[in-house]
Amino acid sequence: MPIDSHLLALFTMTTLIAMITPGPDMLFVLGCGMRGGPRAGLLATAGVATSEAIHVAVAAAGLAALFEAVPVAFTVVRVVGAAYLIYLGVQMLRNRKGVDSEITVAVGGALPGRKAFTSGLLTNLLNPKMVTFTIAFLPQFINPELGQVWLQFAILGAILIALEFVVDGMVGVLAGRIGGWLRRRHAARRKVDIATGGIFIGLGVRLAVER
Repeated sequence: MPIDSHLLALFTMTTLIAMITPGPDMLFVLGCGMRGGPRAGLLATAGVATSEAIHVAVAAAGLAALFEAVPVAFTVVRVVGAAYLIYLGVQMLRNRKGVDSEITVAVGGALPGRKAFTSGLLTNLLNPKMVTFTIAFLPQFINPELGQVWLQFAILGAILIALEFVVDGMVGVLAGRIGGWLRRRHAARRKVDIATGGIFIGLGVRLAVER
C-alpha cells in the first residue's frame, strides 16, 4: 500500500474530528434535511461529497497556484458562492403557496432530489475556503518518498469523501425525520422555512465576510 500507515491513521482521526464539528457543509445538509426530508438530506450530502471529490482532484493537480497567481479569482468565487447561499435563504423566507423558489416544496413538502443534489454541489463547489482547505490539508499526510503521490491523494480523498458522506448523511437523515414531523403541522412548517432560510443566509454572509 503506497501510503504511510501512521499518517493514514492520523489523517483518518483528524478528518473524523473535523467532520463532526459543525461547519457550512453540515449546516447546509441540516437545512436541506429539515426542508425536504431524509432523501433530500442524503442527496444534498451526495452533492457535497461530489464537489469534495473535485476539490481533491484540484489539490492533486496543484491548481492552488491559480489563487496565488490571480488573487482576485479567490474573491470572485467567494462572492459568487456567498451570493448563491443568500439567494437560497431569501427564496425560502419569501416562499408562499404558488410561488416557485430555487428549493421548491413539492407535494407533501418534499424537496426535489435534483435540486437538493445540485444545491449541495454548487454551495460547496463555489466555496473557495473548501478548495484551499483541501489543498492545504491533504498534502500534510502525503509522503513523496513512497512514490505514486497521485495514488496517495486518491486514497486520502476516498477516505475524506466516505467520512463526509457518513457523518453529513446521518445529520441529513435525522434532520429529515424531524423536519417531516414538523411539516405535518401547518403552524410549524413556516417556522422550518424561516429557520432553514436563516441558516443559508447566515452561511452566505459568513462566507462573504471571511478572508
